[in-house]
This record gives sequence, C-alpha cells and structure tokens, in this order.
Amino acid sequence: MKKIYSTKMINTGGRTGEVHAPDNSIQFQVVQPGQKVEGATNPEQLFAAGFSSCFNSALSYVLSSKQLTNSSTVSATVSMHNLSTGPVPDVTLGVDIEGHIGGLSLDQAQALLEEAHKVCPYSRAVAGNIEVTVKAV
Repeated sequence: MKKIYSTKMINTGGRTGEVHAPDNSIQFQVVQPGQKVEGATNPEQLFAAGFSSCFNSALSYVLSSKQLTNSSTVSATVSMHNLSTGPVPDVTLGVDIEGHIGGLSLDQAQALLEEAHKVCPYSRAVAGNIEVTVKAV
C-alpha cells in the first residue's frame, strides 16, 4: 500500500483543551459536546466536518464517473450513544449522512449516495464499527 497523504493534529487537554496543526495552519479550542463557546469545537464536530467533506468528494467522483455534472450538498450528523451499564463509560458514535444532488429524483440520488458510501474513505474506515445511515434529501 502506497501512502499518498498524511496529516497530523496535536491535542493538549483532551476535551477541555486545544488542537492544532504542527504548522499552526489551523487551531481550535476544544470543549465538551453540547457546550457553546465562541470559536470552540469538539471532536464530534471535527469528525462530522471531515466525514461530510470526504463523502461529498467521493460523491463527486461517482457523479463524474457517470458523466454527471450535478451539484451536491452533503451533511454528516455525528451522535454519541451511551451504552454504559456500569461505572466505566461505554460510548459509541453514529453518523447520519444526508445528501442532496440537484436535478435528480430522490431515488436516483439515493443510488448515487449508496455508491459514494462504498468508496468514501471515511465510510470504509468506520464500516462494521459504527452505525452509518445514508439518505437522499
């Protein structure tokens, strides 16, 4: 397997700290999910941003492979689910992907979204590990 890209982010302070790129091209204050602090984010928002961007890129690839030039918008909603039955936290993530492809019916869009789900690196990375739903809107 040939590596074609890698990136690194550094965190200090966990969910109440900060994350930054080594070259300082991006930096965020990190807060607990549900907290509202101006300019701050949480790991789930960062994951949703990456997943939606990657998925839409995979969708663009699928569209272009079919000579389609329709525009698309993709959202990823990342949820945390508490599975704990004891004192040790047992939390898992779930992702709901919603995609809109201009000029296509919901059925046509759903089929293309399902194809994108098969090639998206994020989708493939989490396959079998967390629940992911894909829905045309």
